[in-house]
Amino acid sequence: MKKQWIVVGVAIMGVSLTALGAAAQSPGPQGVGAAEAAQSHAPHSYNPIKWVKKGTNTTTEQPDAKGDQDKNLTSKLQVQGLLPANANLKDACSTIRGLDECVAALHAGHNLGLDFNCLKANLTGVHTSAEMASCTVATRNKAMSLSKAIHVLKPDADANAEAKNAEKQAHDDLKGARS
Repeated sequence: MKKQWIVVGVAIMGVSLTALGAAAQSPGPQGVGAAEAAQSHAPHSYNPIKWVKKGTNTTTEQPDAKGDQDKNLTSKLQVQGLLPANANLKDACSTIRGLDECVAALHAGHNLGLDFNCLKANLTGVHTSAEMASCTVATRNKAMSLSKAIHVLKPDADANAEAKNAEKQAHDDLKGARS
């Protein structure tokens, strides 16, 4: 009997709180212009992402500028002998995280006489059977830093200094391609 009264009491409280909550909400403006009045007082969205104002859409300008930058950088790297004449920078760097890391790997491979595909395989952790035939790879299939990849492929080289040198050369190339 006591349990029944508790259940009934909880049900009555639930119904009364629901009714009071609905009564507390005003029905909003009515009549002519009600839609505009309701929208002016109510928040547009509770999603904070939508509160951020977005700038003008520059998607029509960016691809051309980026394409020109890629073409300039590709031709610059081909002149330096880092990329073959028929190679494209976008294709060569497709599996590497960033363009700066890819250009640094190209420089490191050129400076030390390392195969770029072997270096790329160690940097990304993605090893294909065609690349692995002539490469020294780490036993694990995980991405590694440029200095570690250099050390794996050429243990007698000063990997940290060579990686820093390659990163500086890449920074200079990318800076020159932007201007």
